[in-house]
Amino acid sequence: MEVGMKVVFHEKFNAVYDYDPAAREGRLECIVDELEDSYQFVKPLPAKQSDLLLIHGQGQLDHVRNQGELLYEIAALSAGGAIKAAEIAVGGEPAFALIRPPGHHASRDFCWGYCWFNNMAIAVEKLRSEKLVNKVLIVDIDLHLGDGTRNIFAQVPEVVYYHLDSREGLEQCLKDNRDCDLVALSAGFDRHIEDWGKTLKTEDFAEIGKMIASYACDFCGGRYFAVLEGGYNQRVLGENVKAMLRGLDHKNHQLI
Repeated sequence: MEVGMKVVFHEKFNAVYDYDPAAREGRLECIVDELEDSYQFVKPLPAKQSDLLLIHGQGQLDHVRNQGELLYEIAALSAGGAIKAAEIAVGGEPAFALIRPPGHHASRDFCWGYCWFNNMAIAVEKLRSEKLVNKVLIVDIDLHLGDGTRNIFAQVPEVVYYHLDSREGLEQCLKDNRDCDLVALSAGFDRHIEDWGKTLKTEDFAEIGKMIASYACDFCGGRYFAVLEGGYNQRVLGENVKAMLRGLDHKNHQLI
C-alpha cells in the first residue's frame, strides 16, 4: 500500500441516488477496484448545514432536500468528503476525494449538470473561513466549465479559478500564480479519448497530476488535493483516476 496519498471515500457513495450518468450504478466501484490495494482510504463525515451555508443559500439547501432525503444525504456527504480532503491537504498530505454527486456546476442559489452542492467551493471556503489558507488556485480539468465554481469566486481575488484549455494554458496558469497557499484540482475525466471529450489519453492525466503536484511542492508547501467531478465511461474511468493519482503522489516530487 502506498503512503502519503489519501483517498477519501464512503460506501454510501455507491448508492444510486438519481437517474443521471454521475449517479449510475458501478461508477465509483470501478474506481475503488483500481485504487483499494494501493492507497489508504479514509471516511468523511457529512458536511454540516453551517458548512453548506458558507456557499449556498438556505433556499438551495431546501431545494436539494426536496429532491429526497437520500439525495440530500449523499450530497452533504460528498461536500464533507471534499472538506476532509482539503483538511488533509492543509496538514501536508495530498488527498483525493472519491465522491459523488459532483459539484462544479452548482452556484450559490442554482444547480444543474448532475451537481447539487459545490463540493470544491465549500471545502475551499471552509479553509478560508478558518484562516487556514489565504490564496487558493482551483484548476478544473473537466470537459465542461465549472460555471458554479467560477461564479461563486468571481468577486473573490484570493481564489483563482482556471478551466483547462491546453497543457500550455495550464503551464502559464501555474507560472502566473506562484503565491498560493493551496492548489485544488477539480478532477473530471470526461475529456478521455473513450469518454465524451475524446481528447486526452490516460497518460495525459498522469502528466497533469505531476504538473499540479510539482507546482504545489515548489510553491504551496506541498498542499494540494483533488475532488472527483465528471467521467462516465466505466471501462476506463478507474485506470484514468489511478493514472492521475500516480502523477499527484508527492513521493514522486521534491519539496524545496
